[in-house]
Amino acid sequence: MAELIALELHQDDAIVPVIEAIWANGDALCIVDPRWSAPQRSLALSTMAPTALVDGAGHHPLAGGRPVDEGVGLVMMTSGSTANPKAVEIDIDALAASAAMTSTRLNVDPSRHRWLCCLPLAHIGGFSVLARSLFTATALSVTDNAQQSTLEHAAASGVTHVSLVTRSLKRIDPSLFTSILLGGAAPPEDRAPNVVATYGMTETGSGIVYNGVALEGVKLHIDEPDEAGVGEILVASPTLFRQYRNHPSPFVRGPDGAANWFPTGDLGGLNDAGILTVRGRRSEMIVSGGEKIFPTDIEALLRDLPGVSELAVWKRADPEWGERVVVWIVPDGTPPTLDQLRSIVTNEFATYGAPKELVIVDQLPRTPLGKIQRPLLI
Repeated sequence: MAELIALELHQDDAIVPVIEAIWANGDALCIVDPRWSAPQRSLALSTMAPTALVDGAGHHPLAGGRPVDEGVGLVMMTSGSTANPKAVEIDIDALAASAAMTSTRLNVDPSRHRWLCCLPLAHIGGFSVLARSLFTATALSVTDNAQQSTLEHAAASGVTHVSLVTRSLKRIDPSLFTSILLGGAAPPEDRAPNVVATYGMTETGSGIVYNGVALEGVKLHIDEPDEAGVGEILVASPTLFRQYRNHPSPFVRGPDGAANWFPTGDLGGLNDAGILTVRGRRSEMIVSGGEKIFPTDIEALLRDLPGVSELAVWKRADPEWGERVVVWIVPDGTPPTLDQLRSIVTNEFATYGAPKELVIVDQLPRTPLGKIQRPLLI
């Protein structure tokens, strides 16, 4: 067994040798997110169950911690609902595989390229940048700041590769970097050629599908597809996590008969060329009058309308239809009316997808990586 060390340190270059030392000692680590509230921090620590904590004051043994199996390098909270928290155990070998597969796809040359880690280390999208650099001996800069001035300074200082979310991407000229990996919220369709839309999650050890194409070594399968070819996305990959700390194993038997496939909970489809299209979370599907509606389909039709700064689609209970489509808008000037929204959706999608309610709000609930937290829309 190995120790699990929680790090509550500032996100900068100084955290790198700390992580290297933990791994060199054969131990695992987890990251304490400084943005967590006191209840969130307490819940995360009880779920991850580290055996010690390292902060600016030193090393502190923790009561109630549990060691991890040999070979585990990282324990990380998923970005799902805090009502059912999960802590994911990822092996060192899986992190190394992810680093190699990503670097190969992006043609990263350690002798002349440099990564910037500016997404939160408590999320796999941020931590995987750091791990990628360490496992491939590629230069790295670490910061907790993804503002425009920081990104522009990093590019001027030799950074060539970075992972961003859509909000940060919109602030910069993408040509500053050789490659930009984009995760979190839905990527813009008109993105620059060097901006790579990624699909992945904590359990897959970061992004495993780039611009719809699986990385080398990743296998995808659509389970129980409907007449449109849409079903749950199953994944088999050397980057997959080992197990959850506090939940039963989720792995299932796949099309090859092996019981090492991970059911993602996402719905999507594969075309004849093997290109993956992700439709959304199974749990986020709206069923109105028996018709299935993906919020992302409706959002894509409405998000760029005049008077809309931000937009989200979710549902409310309906006594007649079971569930009804509701649109939340953060306005930028005069927002569209409900009738205007209904007309667009009816003409370009289907009548059953037309929203039945419009809610104007000051902001939308989002994760640190920009994903809309639909269950928090009220």
